[in-house]
Amino acid sequence: MIYGIGVDIVHVDRLERWEQVPGLIERFFHPQEIIDAENRKSSRNVSLAARFAAKEALGKALGTGLKGINLKDIQVVSNHNGKPDIRVHGTADRAVKATGASGIFLSMTHERDNAVAVVILEI
Repeated sequence: MIYGIGVDIVHVDRLERWEQVPGLIERFFHPQEIIDAENRKSSRNVSLAARFAAKEALGKALGTGLKGINLKDIQVVSNHNGKPDIRVHGTADRAVKATGASGIFLSMTHERDNAVAVVILEI
């Protein structure tokens, strides 16, 4: 059964503006997400934009937004085939557990200047 669905879109230019603020990228992203994005070279900002959209979409699926959740506690990872998944830690883990959700499903896409993510929480 579905508990919640969330969707979000992020314009890639937002990441370029965030890079101008010292420490902002590190505040929003899990350290491994930053490393993975750096390995993508020219698509770094698209990768981070999609991951930020996933974080926002999770907040919407929770039905509470991201209030009280440390964004670094939401980590987007990719399996060996490139399929994205969400790992939750700390504040995000507690928020997901409070819903009784047993599964988190994530889909992400991007086209030039925009990145989109959809999250489904399953009970």
